[in-house]
Amino acid sequence: MKYITFYLSFALCALLLIPNTTGAEKTDLLSDQQTEKLLKGFPEEVSERKKTSLTFPYPDAVRGIYVSGSAAGNSNRFNQLIQFVNQTDLNAMVIDFKEDSGKLVYKPTKASSLANAGSNKVKSIPAMLKKLEKAGIYPIARIVVFKDSHLAQQKPEWTFRNGEKVWKNERNEAFINPFVKDVWDYNVAAAIEAAQLGFQEVQFDYVRFPEGFEKKGANLSYSKGDYGKLNISEGQRRVKAVSDFVKYAKEKLKPYHVKVSVDIFGYAATLEEAPGIGQNFTEISKNVDVISSMIYPSHWGPYFGIKKPDLEPYRLVDAYMKVEKQKLTSLRNPPISRPWIQDFTAVYLGKGNYQPYGKKQVEAQIDALYANGVKEFLLWNAGCKYTSNVNYKPAESKKR
Repeated sequence: MKYITFYLSFALCALLLIPNTTGAEKTDLLSDQQTEKLLKGFPEEVSERKKTSLTFPYPDAVRGIYVSGSAAGNSNRFNQLIQFVNQTDLNAMVIDFKEDSGKLVYKPTKASSLANAGSNKVKSIPAMLKKLEKAGIYPIARIVVFKDSHLAQQKPEWTFRNGEKVWKNERNEAFINPFVKDVWDYNVAAAIEAAQLGFQEVQFDYVRFPEGFEKKGANLSYSKGDYGKLNISEGQRRVKAVSDFVKYAKEKLKPYHVKVSVDIFGYAATLEEAPGIGQNFTEISKNVDVISSMIYPSHWGPYFGIKKPDLEPYRLVDAYMKVEKQKLTSLRNPPISRPWIQDFTAVYLGKGNYQPYGKKQVEAQIDALYANGVKEFLLWNAGCKYTSNVNYKPAESKKR
């Protein structure tokens, strides 16, 4: 998710601006009976809400860090991260549940339809959550949705194919087809299991088509399902499929009393929509409790009049939040804004385009959020190595 260097000029953005089609035919979602069929292999407690003894009050405002499956499964490393959070004004962890590869970080029961996706990274999810409960840390399960090399190999008919082979991007990653509704239920099943185990929130990531799909799709074979029948553009079909999945997942998770959040490219909020990848910030925001835009300064090309955003973290975040606020205030029931911000050094940008990120740079982003009335945020570092002595809860925003 986070280490995709996404350079977009305003010219490219203009190409992505495709007007919304309001007269599109309504696409039926899967019935409860169909969902139950997919979940048939789960243990009984996954089909019905099972109360756990775990208690996680929602914090005054979520201020969290990303924790990989490897870090969560390493007892010493996990304890260090708990200690780090407890020594600061941080209070939450976003923990890999279904990883970028499509594998789960733990072993489900043999009866589970997700059993083949299991791994041994985390020996016991309940024991891990018990530690977090004792430490007063709010747990969020990260579920990578449409990037899933594991499922692509298991179900090639659910993916994009280049001839007879499963299509992969330049990083050798496969994606699952958002038009296929069986894929929706597969990921909802993972979210339900996370809720049953005690996570308080499910965060869906990679809720989109592959980058640049508008240039690749014509050369690939894949099902468009019911969306192929709609009299709308290809880009609108992608947008509708992704938005429908989010709405569907939110509805299916209601009985499990978990918050639903979605990660989204920051640039999507600056456009009417991004049909290439199928993300419409407004439509997704209508059906989530939390929207988490990825606004790392390093992931922007020249934008908002800033030539080198990584060198100006306060200015970049401040400019973005003003745009996002306009989008969210137009909604009747806007979700919580909880952006992902940068706590890593983007050396891959090359000399003169990046700076070492530390206390000053992290606080600059946080100050910009506070200046715009946003008090929730998440820190990303793929190696789970976070800057020490950062003031995560400044008394007042600083002018820069």
